[in-house]
Amino acid sequence: MTLTENARDSFVLVHIGDRRFAVAADAVSELSPPVRLHTFPHTTDPVSGVIVRRGRIVPVCNASAVLGGRRSSANLFYLVAECHVAGSAELLAIPVNGESELVSGKIQPPDDTAPSYISGTLPAGADSIPVLDLGILAGTLRQPSLSSSSGVPL
Repeated sequence: MTLTENARDSFVLVHIGDRRFAVAADAVSELSPPVRLHTFPHTTDPVSGVIVRRGRIVPVCNASAVLGGRRSSANLFYLVAECHVAGSAELLAIPVNGESELVSGKIQPPDDTAPSYISGTLPAGADSIPVLDLGILAGTLRQPSLSSSSGVPL
């Protein structure tokens, strides 16, 4: 197995709210410890604010607005990942809680009822963990029903 094949089959399992999700490991830049969240008066529900990581300003997206989980401040970390939105690569931070782990496995196709931001499922014992496509998820967060009417992009 080549390094590229190995990276393609590696995933980071995270807890977002009360649910578990998998994210492709090659998209993850870091799991950041809790740092100061900078909020602004024009912040929309999908954008909680920004954090500064390694000299870059990274928007923090409230993925639970789309994923339907509850927000939790227990053991809060930020999953900082690169996603491709509208043809450009952007960093995005998503609050995650609980423990995270790196796993390998073959992604299975999603079922017909899965939302577009679920690119497949990852078998993990008796569970089937949804795999997030962060680019589509970020695009979903940008939809007019979830974003500001002021035209401020995420």
